[in-house]
Amino acid sequence: MPSPASPPIVTEDSCPGFSRGYRLQHDKVREQWVIQAPERAFLADAIAVAILQELDGHTSISTIIDRLAERYQAPRAQIAADVLALLSDLTEKRILRL
Repeated sequence: MPSPASPPIVTEDSCPGFSRGYRLQHDKVREQWVIQAPERAFLADAIAVAILQELDGHTSISTIIDRLAERYQAPRAQIAADVLALLSDLTEKRILRL
């Protein structure tokens, strides 16, 4: 029996976007950002929202890291670790596509 295809490896050259059926949305009733998915939703914290708002399927993760490091005046290496960890996790869960 073949094993399920492993998710692609996320690198700074990757240009992720949301998979079909997924999107970042602000829930006005709860005053909370969520990743909206078919028949479910995932809560997104402030750090995840800052990262996910940058995704368009065309911009490289490297560019996103540079923007966030400049915006938050934080060390690029720290931002890179957070961004890559989040996007790798969401890609593994098939919420994002590369």
